[in-house]
Amino acid sequence: MTEALPEEWLAAAEALRADGFEYFDWLGCVDEIGRRDCFRIVLVIRNLGQGAEPMMLSCLLPRDHPQIDSVQGVFAGAAWHEREAAELFGVDFVGGDHRRLLLSPGFEGTPLRKDEVLAARTGMSWPGAKEPGESEIAPNRRRMVPPGVPDPALWGNRDPSEPSADPAAVAESAVGGRVRRRRI
Repeated sequence: MTEALPEEWLAAAEALRADGFEYFDWLGCVDEIGRRDCFRIVLVIRNLGQGAEPMMLSCLLPRDHPQIDSVQGVFAGAAWHEREAAELFGVDFVGGDHRRLLLSPGFEGTPLRKDEVLAARTGMSWPGAKEPGESEIAPNRRRMVPPGVPDPALWGNRDPSEPSADPAAVAESAVGGRVRRRRI
């Protein structure tokens, strides 16, 4: 992977295209919160004539003002990917297309940023514990088997020397709501 500074991004993409990497594959954004306080923009391009491995060009952008030059003039296929990253992460692609692509016009926020508070999380409690002590669910609650899962005593990993289970008994055991047994 080749790393470029934000001010070198467009020139680096143009240089790679001049070197024969003319096939645009993918452009995306990675939120690196937890490792660094920044976003990583990644461009994947290929030289189809050489049949070589893809070239990856990346750039780190600050979270407080993620701005970078658009490469849609170099790779036309990058326009859609830049619009997606702009909408979902809040990256400003200078010289790019700023129309909405995926979210409704009235939507406010950047839903793929890891520091974004999603409305669904604030509107209702999360169904499972993310961290110890975060949920009201008791740790010793009994788990129920979902519909369609047969009883393991009848079907599944069984001793091969035993006779096959009766298909009707397996189907009858595949009802939901029974308590899941612990295997020891």
